[in-house]
Formats: sequence, C-alpha cells, structure tokens
Amino acid sequence: MRTVILGTGSFIPANIKSNSDFTIHDFYDERQQRIANAAPEIVRKFEQVTGIYERRYAATEINASDMADIAAAAAILDAGIDPETIDQVIVAHNFGNVNKHSIQSDAVPALASRVKKALGIRNPSCTPYDILFGCPGWIQGVIQAHAFFKAGLAERCLVIGAETLSRVIDEYDRDSMIFSDGAGAAVVEAQTLNPEGPGILGHTTQSHVLNEVDYIHMGKSYFPDSDPRVRYLKMQGRRVYEFALKRVPEAMKACLDQSGAPLSSLKKIFIHQANEKMDVAIISAFYKLYGVDESPANIMPMNIRELGNSSVATVPTLFDMVRKGILPEHSLTTGDVILFASVGAGMNLNAVCYRL
Repeated sequence: MRTVILGTGSFIPANIKSNSDFTIHDFYDERQQRIANAAPEIVRKFEQVTGIYERRYAATEINASDMADIAAAAAILDAGIDPETIDQVIVAHNFGNVNKHSIQSDAVPALASRVKKALGIRNPSCTPYDILFGCPGWIQGVIQAHAFFKAGLAERCLVIGAETLSRVIDEYDRDSMIFSDGAGAAVVEAQTLNPEGPGILGHTTQSHVLNEVDYIHMGKSYFPDSDPRVRYLKMQGRRVYEFALKRVPEAMKACLDQSGAPLSSLKKIFIHQANEKMDVAIISAFYKLYGVDESPANIMPMNIRELGNSSVATVPTLFDMVRKGILPEHSLTTGDVILFASVGAGMNLNAVCYRL
C-alpha cells in the first residue's frame, strides 16, 4: 500500500503587505522599550536575515476556514474525484478562525466541519477534524492520513493547512513582519502499487519540549500601554534558529534513510518557508550529514520572498505552485523523489519522503 497525492490546491490572498509599509512603524523590544533604530533600518536588516520582501494578508471578510475551503475545492478539482468519496477532512491550523479586529479565536465547530459543509459533502462517514501541531501541521496531517490508510480505516483523505497569522501578531514586534496568511490542500489516497510506483516512501516526526516548549508561544504586546490580557504570537528567534539548524537536518536524514532512496535520487526539497537564511542553512547542513559540502543548485523551491511565512500553509502552497508551473524555474517529473520538511511550535518537526 502506498499513500499517493492525487491533487493539490492553494489560496493566496490578494492583499499584498510590502516591507515599505512597515517603515513608518514604531517597534519595541521584549522589555517594552522603543527600539532606537529608525524603522527603515530595522526593515532593511529584516530583509537581509529573512529574505522576505512581501507577505499576503486575508481580506477582512475572509477567515481561515474560508481559505481552507477554496484551497480544498481546488485540490478536489485537480484530483478529479467525487468529494463524497472522501473519508476524512483533516485541517491543520493553530488559531482557528480569528475575525479581523477581534481578540478571540473561534474553533467550535472545528474548521474541518465548516470545510465539509462548505464543500457540500453529505456523506456522514466522512469524518472532519482539526489538528494543532505548529507549522508542521499539514505534513503531520499527511502522515496521519497515511497511518489511517495503513490501519485500513480510510482510503481517501483531504488534508488542508490554513492560517490567518496577520490577526494574531503584535505590530510593535519586529517578528510580526515574518508572518502571513494562506491555505494549501492535497487529496491523498491509499493505492496498491508496484514497489517502484509513486507514494510515501518514509516519514519521521519528532517533538522536543523539555527546554523548547516556549520557543514559540503567546505573549503580551511589546507596546507599553497595551492591554496585558491580550496575547500575541511571540518567538525566541535565535533559539528557534539554532534548534531548527540542529534538529531538522537530522530528521530529514532519518526520513530519507528510512525510505531507502539514495541521496542522489532527491530532486526537490519542499521545506517550511520560515526564514530564507535558516532554510538555506538547514539544506546545507542536511547534505553535510552525508559528507556533501555543497547542496545541488535549484534543489529548494522558495516563495517566502513574496508570500512570507503562513505557517501550516507554506509547504502545501509551495508544492501546489511547483506542480502547476507557477514557479517556472522548478519542475517535477514522474518518478522524482522529493522531501517535505517542517519545524514549528512545540517544538515539533517532521519530514516525508515521497516519490512522484
């Protein structure tokens, strides 16, 4: 049995927030002290470190479940299936629906239930549920679907990642410039194939919590006069960077080794679009674990410069864009071996090795 991706879809919000929009901001540090550097200088350094120049924000009337529905419908169309044949709708997110200008998350009913309704799926045996696993949530959803297939409890699943991070960020925190909104989806199916056919070849999941659980968390605004009861997405950037640089390459290697595919067969790595500098360093460290000093050119598609970090949506959106030729410098061919990898709050990380 192999878990095969039948179709993909994504939703990229139309509203563009460029770095120039932040040059009029006042930024504060964790001590609630105003940062003396002028905002344009802060933005310039931010660009150098993250590689982000733009990000997308959802329109006021659109929530995470709306984006999830649009991405899911595109994936179903791409797969050419009847949505009534879907056994599970799995939605990865971290904040549920957050209405614009609201401070409360809405996750009841589950976003997956709302997506099932929006898609018009009547089948009562189609089970919708959400998973919260930090930025690696979409990949974990794929791994979870794979496990249900192996257990004989499902044959076809719809896995979605959707997030509106623009509604949980502290605008006085420099890290707020990293985050964005979006959704990506895939239809996956259990198929009986020959050993050389497509599908998941291996996967790995790890969680490190004893010292790392607060690396990404919710905390009060850095603005001195803010309401201390309201919490925003916060990150210990240096610790996240060091953790990811050590742990993610190891997890990727464990996944590839488990798959039995040689390093030379690897054509693309779809890594969570968290930080361009960090992602490049992770790929370099991964190859060095195999004694290779330089990673292959064009091995890692990226869209972070234009789309920012949309958490659970980055990997499925990036994969969808490459599959559909939206990033012309990258292409995929039947038989290609690829890796999906991500890291995020928890601290959680995972990887999937897949053959097209």
